[in-house]
Amino acid sequence: MRPEDVQQALLAQRDDAYRQGQISLLPTVAPDTILGIRTPALRRMAREMTDAQAFLRCLPHRYFEENQLHAFLLERGRDFDRTVEQVDAFLPFVDNWATCDQCSPRIFRTHRRELLPYIRRWLRSEHPYTVRFGMKMLMDLYLDADFAPEYPKMVASVRHTDYYVKMMAAWYFATALAKQYDAVLPYLAENRLDRWTHNKAIQKAVESRRISPERKELLKQYRRK
Repeated sequence: MRPEDVQQALLAQRDDAYRQGQISLLPTVAPDTILGIRTPALRRMAREMTDAQAFLRCLPHRYFEENQLHAFLLERGRDFDRTVEQVDAFLPFVDNWATCDQCSPRIFRTHRRELLPYIRRWLRSEHPYTVRFGMKMLMDLYLDADFAPEYPKMVASVRHTDYYVKMMAAWYFATALAKQYDAVLPYLAENRLDRWTHNKAIQKAVESRRISPERKELLKQYRRK
């Protein structure tokens, strides 16, 4: 499917009423690049595209929804090396939290060891959504059986002032408190995070249904003024 045909198919589905709500949720995206297409329709389009390689090579895209479709196509990649190469090519053009967070290639789940060097490189990037993506991969894939103490240290070591990077770091530690409480509690008890991320992680943990009331009360005591 030619990139111009993809764009025309998306333009035919634009919804101005839905678009207005999207604009308010995506402050980093230029409003005139948002068409207003719901996620299920974009995922369905990704499933139905039999040949997406020309579209995946056509970067940068013009519309937010083209980036969303690109992310959903990457999720379906079946070859690790090719998919990680395509993710590497795409990340510099990601300009919002939604596209970043909704890009989660399934092939990465079965190649976690091979993925780690790329995550380390993404965390060193100056591009905020590349860093955020690396953190999200650590949160999604390495907080259960594959957890190691070095992973929260990798997140804590990131020094980036972007709001969306700091928010992901807070989300990471709140999730880690639900899954690896004893291993990550020292990051709060010993003030290893910057104050904003520290307090936001506690806020998110206290709001979580996966953390016991007793632990929530303890976490509240670690809030920093």
